[in-house]
Amino acid sequence: MTIPGARPPSPSELVRVADRVTFLYVEHALLSRQDSAVTITSDRGVVHVPAAQLTCLLIGPGCRLTHHAVMLLADSGSTIVWVGEKGVRFYAAGRGLSRSSSLLEAQARLVTNTRSRLAVARAMYEIRFPGEDVARLSMEQLRGREGARVKRVYREHSDRTGIAWQRRDYRPDDFDASDAVNKALSAANAALYGVVHSVIVALGCSPGLGFVHSGGDLAFVHDVADLYKAYTSIPVAFDVAAVATDADDIGALARRMMRDVLVEERVLEQCVRDVRRLLGASQDDPEAEAWAEIVALWDGGSGVVPAGVNYGDDGPGGLVDW
Repeated sequence: MTIPGARPPSPSELVRVADRVTFLYVEHALLSRQDSAVTITSDRGVVHVPAAQLTCLLIGPGCRLTHHAVMLLADSGSTIVWVGEKGVRFYAAGRGLSRSSSLLEAQARLVTNTRSRLAVARAMYEIRFPGEDVARLSMEQLRGREGARVKRVYREHSDRTGIAWQRRDYRPDDFDASDAVNKALSAANAALYGVVHSVIVALGCSPGLGFVHSGGDLAFVHDVADLYKAYTSIPVAFDVAAVATDADDIGALARRMMRDVLVEERVLEQCVRDVRRLLGASQDDPEAEAWAEIVALWDGGSGVVPAGVNYGDDGPGGLVDW
C-alpha cells in the first residue's frame, strides 16, 4: 500500500525536541494528514500543522484521528496525549520516537537504589533552591521546605495580582466547580505536564519511574514539571484570573498564556538539559543518543555484544549473519 505524502524523515532530519513548538491543544475536530502536515478540520475551517515541528499534541473531546495522521506524528517524534475537556485530565499518550535505552537504563538504575534515588531527589530540590545546601536534608525535610516555598509563591502572586488565594482546589470531574485561579492552574498544569511528558518520552525515559513522586504512571513527569511551576503555571494562573471575564473560556486563555510563557522561558530546552543532568548523561549533544540506531545483546555481565548475528556454531567463530 502506498502511503500518501512525503517519505518518513530519518532521525537526522528531525527537528530537535528543544527547538520545537511546545504544544497544541485541539478539540471537536477531525485530524488527518496532507503530505508532511497534520490537517485540523473544524467548523472554522482547515489548518495545516507541520508534524515535525510539534513536541506535544493535546487531543481533547470530540476529536477524530485518521490512521495516517497518527503514523505521521509517530514518524516525526511528536507525542500525542489524550486529555479531558478543557485539557485538564490525562487519559493516555502515544509513544515518542526515541531509539536508545541508555537514559532509561540509567533512570532504572538510579531509582532502584535508595542512595542514588535520594541523590537525584536532592538534585531536583537544588534546582528549586539555588544557592542552598540540601546535601544533608532528608526527604521529609525537603518536602517541608518545598511546601513552604510553594505557599510563598502562591502568596507572592496573590499579592501581585490582587487575586485572593485560599488553597489548591482541583476537581478533575467538575472543572467549573473551582474558582477562576484554580481552574486556570489546572489547565496550565495540564499543558505543562504534556510538554514535560513529551520531552521525557522523546529522550527515551520512563514517565512512571519517579524519584520524588512514586506509584503513578506519570511520577517522573510530576517530578520534572515541579521544577518549572513556580515561574510558569502558577504566575499564569493568577494572570488569567486577573484578566478573565465571565464570558472567557478560562481553560483556553490559560493554555494560550502558558504556551507563550513556555516559549519565553525556553522550558523545552531547559527540560532536556535537566532530565539529562539528573540522570547523569553528557550534555555535549543532548539528543544524539535518543535518535541513535543502537541494537545490542546483553553479554551476561556488564557489557553487550552486537545484535543482528546468530551466535550458533555454524559460522566462523560461532557467528552467522542473519
